[in-house]
Amino acid sequence: MKIKNLILAVAAVCSIPAHAANSINLGNYAVSSVYALDILNGTSGGISGLEASAVTYARDRGTLFFVGDEGTGVIETSLTGQTISHMNFDWNGTGSTKHDTEGLTYLGGGALVLGEERLQDAYRFNYTAGGTATLVNSFVSTSNVAVGNNGMEGISYDPRDGSFITIKQQSPENILAGTLTFAAATGSPPSLSGDGSSPPGGGTSTMTQLFNPTLMNLSTLSDVQTLSPVNALLGTAAADNLLVLSLGSKSLVEVNRLGQVLSSFDLSNILPHNAIEGVTVDEHGTIYLVAEQIQDGTQGLNPASQLIVLTAPVPEPETYAMMFAGLGLLGFMTRRKNSSPANI
Repeated sequence: MKIKNLILAVAAVCSIPAHAANSINLGNYAVSSVYALDILNGTSGGISGLEASAVTYARDRGTLFFVGDEGTGVIETSLTGQTISHMNFDWNGTGSTKHDTEGLTYLGGGALVLGEERLQDAYRFNYTAGGTATLVNSFVSTSNVAVGNNGMEGISYDPRDGSFITIKQQSPENILAGTLTFAAATGSPPSLSGDGSSPPGGGTSTMTQLFNPTLMNLSTLSDVQTLSPVNALLGTAAADNLLVLSLGSKSLVEVNRLGQVLSSFDLSNILPHNAIEGVTVDEHGTIYLVAEQIQDGTQGLNPASQLIVLTAPVPEPETYAMMFAGLGLLGFMTRRKNSSPANI
């Protein structure tokens, strides 16, 4: 056997664990960094980094976007939390009275989708640094029911097929999957009352329950992220899995699309006085969480929201074992070739 062919064979053997993976295994993760996020309150039309509630990774930009639940705008940061730029939101005509932005996901090419909790509406817009997104121009309602402060807490885009996953916080909890299209409003919203009402028009939603969320045994649902963007999971069962964040249970769990919990990460001792409300993941499997500033009075008011970075060793231990086994085989075959009668 030629050495080149043997190397290819060893590489194929070493890739078996990745192709057989059914879990990202949150048990391998640890906190690697924590960064304070800029407040930006009162600047550029009131853009605020307070109460960070959702975060998303932009693969083609190598950056993060996050929103606070004041709903004033979106902020782009580096992967270490340094502010790059920001954009305002114009809520006129949406029917929203609270502007409670709790979900955010990135589609690619500068396009984002924002989730509003109380109306359970989603808004698509193209990011322009220093600009203003007129949200009523491209939206869809996932339920057409105002549910107060218990509604849409997270949204995630699956780039493989263009589908979306959303979660509802509580009363009751829910997790939905399907497609969303976006269009402009065709008229003004009905007379405002309570949390408001969505205007007529907009896009179309096919969102239906993915599984019974009680299977996860989480007290509340705070955000969701698909694992399909992780390069190492391409072609594996784990690419279908989801990360689900729970503020009430102080936990991040990995679940499959049947609702079975495959792995978990305990958040109870990570910034225990901050509310961790947003999660996203990059192509390397690095996980990013955002937390609101300290508001419980235990350590005084800390005005900065926080970015938390979780990383895992790469490759996994079993991959190292396969690699060493392959290298041992390579050495054996080389020695055998050198000692064969043809080479004496």
